[in-house]
Amino acid sequence: MIPPDFIDDVLARTDIVEIIEPRVALKRTGQNYTGLCPFHTEKSPSFSVSQDKQFYYCFGCQASGSALKFLMEFDRMDFLAAVELLAGRVGLTVPEDRQSGSDESARRRKTIYEILDQAAAVYREELRGHESRDRAVTYLKGRGMSGAVARDFSLGYAPPGWTNLYDKLAQSNYERDLLIESGMVVENAEENKTYDRFRDRIMFPIRDLRGRTIAFGGRVLGDSKPKYLNSPETPVFHKGRELYGLYEARQRNKNLTRLMVVEGYMDVVALAQFGINYAVATLGTATREEHIERLYRLVSQIIFCFDGDPPGTAAAWKALQVVLPFMSDGRSAKFLFVPDGEDPDTLVRKEGREKFELRLDQATALDVFFFSHLAQDLDTSSMEGKAALSKLAIPLINLIPEGVFKQLMIDELATRTGLDAEKLLKVARETKPAVAGRPRDVPVRNDGNTGISLSRRAEAPLAMLARQPELALELDDASYQLLSQVDDCSLLAEIALAVRQHELLSPGLLLGYFHGKPEAKLIRSLIEKEQLLDVSALREEYIDSMNRLLHGLEFQLKQALNYPLFQKPFSELTAEERRQINDLPRKKT
Repeated sequence: MIPPDFIDDVLARTDIVEIIEPRVALKRTGQNYTGLCPFHTEKSPSFSVSQDKQFYYCFGCQASGSALKFLMEFDRMDFLAAVELLAGRVGLTVPEDRQSGSDESARRRKTIYEILDQAAAVYREELRGHESRDRAVTYLKGRGMSGAVARDFSLGYAPPGWTNLYDKLAQSNYERDLLIESGMVVENAEENKTYDRFRDRIMFPIRDLRGRTIAFGGRVLGDSKPKYLNSPETPVFHKGRELYGLYEARQRNKNLTRLMVVEGYMDVVALAQFGINYAVATLGTATREEHIERLYRLVSQIIFCFDGDPPGTAAAWKALQVVLPFMSDGRSAKFLFVPDGEDPDTLVRKEGREKFELRLDQATALDVFFFSHLAQDLDTSSMEGKAALSKLAIPLINLIPEGVFKQLMIDELATRTGLDAEKLLKVARETKPAVAGRPRDVPVRNDGNTGISLSRRAEAPLAMLARQPELALELDDASYQLLSQVDDCSLLAEIALAVRQHELLSPGLLLGYFHGKPEAKLIRSLIEKEQLLDVSALREEYIDSMNRLLHGLEFQLKQALNYPLFQKPFSELTAEERRQINDLPRKKT
């Protein structure tokens, strides 16, 4: 038996649309998604999926259930395999000792949610009544915050002092341990001290789709660093998948049509103050595939908002590359660059809602930003410049799903280069097509003109590795040797193995080792690139990205080896063949 509480927790953290849509073509109709039922033959769609209720139902054959039941019925998975797949997607592990420890583990997760909600209540109360509250209230009023918006976002205040929250909530050793596990207090075993993680900060609760508090972001009131501090990864919080303000945006807008991605908590709250109730923020990480998938489940248009300076443009370009594989027909992505010295918070207070939304309406379309960015260092009036633009653009355009939008991008490239669109389309089809879900190679643009290409999935961890080579020690040789078997990851593996074998634990040593080789130019360009992540966040981000990369590679290899099994009807599979299918790792998204 798997504890019911554990299954409930897995389902609560699973978006049923993300499970069903890769298997059934769905179309958003009002609050729900509809499509042709996969469980009986029909010509008109009667299969409905509710994202709010996390439930599917067919009005034709009455098939119904949760994401778990869908996997069991559609993928012909047994109960345990289906639970393991869903649990793995949300960062949970099915309890092995299901008789003794599993019930306690499930109860503990539940109590983590409860203690985080209690912490949110404490912070709200401190904002209303603590003796130091005036500093926080003055700050919020200075940023134009109303009491109604502070209430809707459940804003709070962590006062100065080392143990304010701890003293209020740690009434027993059990609660003390929960506070530590939830990330709200920090334990220093060497000094035998336990203290609050958040002190003298405005507190922003981060809530999941059910409205439960899963973490916090804190904005410092004084001059201490960092300016913003997030909760660490915990059993209920994985920052690479979450978006601040998404719960509030869905509560305030029953019919969302677009979502704006900004960089900070205060931007989200300030925009809501002015009636722009559809802004969300990533939690200290760059925009990732998980974010894009979640956003496009809800709306057809995403507007990315960045500073207009070089770091902002670089961040926008990274976001564009992430969004390209999701640009199926009917979807839209735009880029708003705010003036120098401004951010969405200050700009909306200066201009008001009407003018700010006019900026959104006139934001730069994806195709305009795409071609202007690629051409910025090229002389596109020359043959060489046109050829270079084609070489840079085609692999990226190949990331776009087949359809009208992809064809229009080819047509635009043809217009800019004077080349025949049909010939460009032929070249695009011949340019390293993706297999088994593997992204096409995407050249890294850098001043070194190294000629070395990296895929989008390998560029991010390699950039972190170049800046902080000791990150290579976080994985073993076997992991990097697996990566070395894949073309677009082989350079990443080579550099990581060199760091481990020759103790190249600084950027200088790394550059010295590759001196005179083509790799040196690429490594230098990655070191000199603007780094959006704080150094303290690199280790966690590197491990997360590498684990996702390795899991994807293992999935591809094993699926390829067992591909013939998937061509046989289920009724013809032997018991051993069914076991082999169930033993395959399930791809994380």
